[in-house]
Amino acid sequence: MAEGIARAKSVSVKDVARLAGVSEQTVSRTVHDSPSVRPETKERVRAAMRELGYRPNFAGRSLRRGKFKTVGVVMFNIAGTGNIDRLEGFSKAADKHGYAITLTGLEAPYTLEEASRRMAGLPVDGMVVIMNRMPADFGTFEPLAGMQTVLVTMLEHPACSTVDNDQAGCSRMVVEHLLAHGHKTVHFISCPTRSLSGMRREQGWKEALSAHGIAAPRLIRGDWTARSGYDAGVALADDPTCTAVYASNDAMAYGCVKGLESRGRRVPDDVSVVGVDDSLGEFVPDLALTTVRFDNRRVGAWAVDKIAGASDAVEHVLFPGELIERETVRDLR
Repeated sequence: MAEGIARAKSVSVKDVARLAGVSEQTVSRTVHDSPSVRPETKERVRAAMRELGYRPNFAGRSLRRGKFKTVGVVMFNIAGTGNIDRLEGFSKAADKHGYAITLTGLEAPYTLEEASRRMAGLPVDGMVVIMNRMPADFGTFEPLAGMQTVLVTMLEHPACSTVDNDQAGCSRMVVEHLLAHGHKTVHFISCPTRSLSGMRREQGWKEALSAHGIAAPRLIRGDWTARSGYDAGVALADDPTCTAVYASNDAMAYGCVKGLESRGRRVPDDVSVVGVDDSLGEFVPDLALTTVRFDNRRVGAWAVDKIAGASDAVEHVLFPGELIERETVRDLR
């Protein structure tokens, strides 16, 4: 085995050319999939590569062609809501362009400069940062020359393209939906203040109520878990003005339903409840929760398309959510 590995490491283009009975230039053209090489010749060259264990020198290719054909992705928590779908979007878009994905993680607190410096040491053409939390240098960061950077965030950046789901618009849509069904106000279960998307949802909730001249009720801050939603539901059950609750994610919304019911309040007969992210379908049978669904695959694909397209234009894109109406909203009109 060791002998085979050593032999594979020392294999050159000249060795492949000799075994295949072609010129070194033909081997190079086959590696680049040039249409000038006949299919039967390509197959002979590739068979020689497989037999010898030859791998093209991608660093050398990138110097000649100016491309590594790889996008770097920086994220904090792969298992976080929406991140698996974003990764699928990255992967499918990369495959479409003939690219690969290099994934790395960072711990908070972090800076974009740190992420960029780490990626600069890897063979990537650009990087995507899933910005779940605010980096200290967001306002001052300048991407490295030749390192196109896309930030997955709802915030605009002067030097980097940004893309995300419309978090504030999601809240406005939910509030408008509940008010249109005759509710006088909408109570809100928020999330930890470190969450950028959660804070944007909180802002959208306040703005939507204010646009109707409605003072926002005292919000309850949860921690994304169903347990915190349950505690919020128990607390809200004693408030006679509470006929509608909007929670910043589905887990808290589901917990809220159970908390309300534990105190004798029925959903939706007494209180309507809406969540965000449509993430419980695989865990809760006969899911009745009204929620907002985001297309995180679309977000991931847009980010990779932007880098693979090599456009220098700075863009800011927000994709709207889709209201999924089920059975936890009652019409009071």
